[in-house]
Amino acid sequence: MHRKRNQRLALMRSLLRSIVRYEKIKTTEAKAKEIRPMIEKLVTRARKDSLANRRYAVGLIGRDLTKKLFLEIAPQYRSRQGGYTRITKIAPRKGDNAKMAIIEFVK
Repeated sequence: MHRKRNQRLALMRSLLRSIVRYEKIKTTEAKAKEIRPMIEKLVTRARKDSLANRRYAVGLIGRDLTKKLFLEIAPQYRSRQGGYTRITKIAPRKGDNAKMAIIEFVK
């Protein structure tokens, strides 16, 4: 991602917050591929509601979004073993012709 470690982690946390808040975001293909394993692991932890898992989520995405993750998003995937997100490629961005994608939760 050509960023320093702390800047890259801040970007990833921001993308995590956005995908939990809006359940669908448009970003570059590289960022979508990078964020996918993180959101998958977060949802897997949220499926099992424990204090340790809640604290882990609060550390990554904040208290208000943790409530949404544990009460609204994770219960939809109780019977699903994985593959909670989908990446759909879209037209390149005008200006710099960067490959773009939409990452969203599977319904």
